[in-house]
Amino acid sequence: METSGMELWLCVLIVATSGALQMVGWSRSRLSWSVGLVVVEVMLCYWISNLSVAVILLSVCCGCCLIHFSAGRKEFRLPVQGKAVLITGCDSGFGHELAKILDKAGMKVYAGVLEEFGPGAQNLREVSSSLLTILQMDITNINQISEAHKLIKSQIGETGLWGLVNNAGVLGHICDGELLPMRILRKILNVNFIAGVEVTKVFLPLLRQAKGRVVCVSSMSGEVPFPGFSAYGASKAAVISYYGALRQEMSKWGVKVVIIQPGAFKTNILGNQEEWCNIEKEILRTQPLEVIDAYGEEYICSMHQHLSNLTAQSCADFRPVLDDIQHALLSEKPGAFYHPGHMAWAFPFLQRICPTWLFDAIFAQIFTYGRLCPAALASKR
Repeated sequence: METSGMELWLCVLIVATSGALQMVGWSRSRLSWSVGLVVVEVMLCYWISNLSVAVILLSVCCGCCLIHFSAGRKEFRLPVQGKAVLITGCDSGFGHELAKILDKAGMKVYAGVLEEFGPGAQNLREVSSSLLTILQMDITNINQISEAHKLIKSQIGETGLWGLVNNAGVLGHICDGELLPMRILRKILNVNFIAGVEVTKVFLPLLRQAKGRVVCVSSMSGEVPFPGFSAYGASKAAVISYYGALRQEMSKWGVKVVIIQPGAFKTNILGNQEEWCNIEKEILRTQPLEVIDAYGEEYICSMHQHLSNLTAQSCADFRPVLDDIQHALLSEKPGAFYHPGHMAWAFPFLQRICPTWLFDAIFAQIFTYGRLCPAALASKR
């Protein structure tokens, strides 16, 4: 092989190795390890001119992948008996389904809900065992957090609290950051970050007592800046930063802190048509006239179409998220980060490998509010 050809394949190998290692770093999946190793070894095989050596190398790689993948199936899980877990945001979505699964598995589940007598809470009462306790727990209400803590502490005694799953959250609205009312921005930051931190701080003594787990549901939006998700993404970025530091701080106590960064799933966090229209009306009512004139009412009222599209394209199968949370709670050696969902690793990967101009151009095509543009820009065309 000519020197120039070897240099070319060496460059390709370096890029492939980088991508494979990033894929490995983003996922606990044994399959990701295997795929990453295969990518690297295939590049090596191209680089090596000796066919026999290349075949042997690829065979060894495939064998290692098979052993590694098989080993993952025998991973040790901790027993659930005697373990208690608090889950916030159990009215619907991930929290609701997780509460059912962990209750069925035999854990003592404390399901925090926003509406104690709402349909979500009622459904949990109907299908769950006596081990599951419904808690009225608006995480922005310190009195309700304190009452929940008092009850849980009185019931679990010296055992402590094994798990806290910070799942409650809000999306707010998808729109340009300039248009988002400050009331909604503050609510997003409060619910998704501040309130979750407050819950964590209140229950950390019980978690340290059990040397348990803190599992926080963040989002890939906390890592990737999606247009229209500025406030939501900021709140989730704060979550990733805070709990990343907490993971290191709690390690000396034997408490493991895990961050879940799902892709797009069809939960109630996306809201509905009525909620979207109400927020658009609030934007038109509260934003400065010069801002409304610049964007135009038609543009502002077209943004909910993006939410409709997102709802339609989101995954309705929660199993990837639920499996990862269970793994984080009950694996002997949980990962620090989990990325469930088809695109949960793809968008961060795209951001890391693309120049900023290319990344912005790609996202400009993907994340548009229909074909409309702001009124002030349209008039100049």
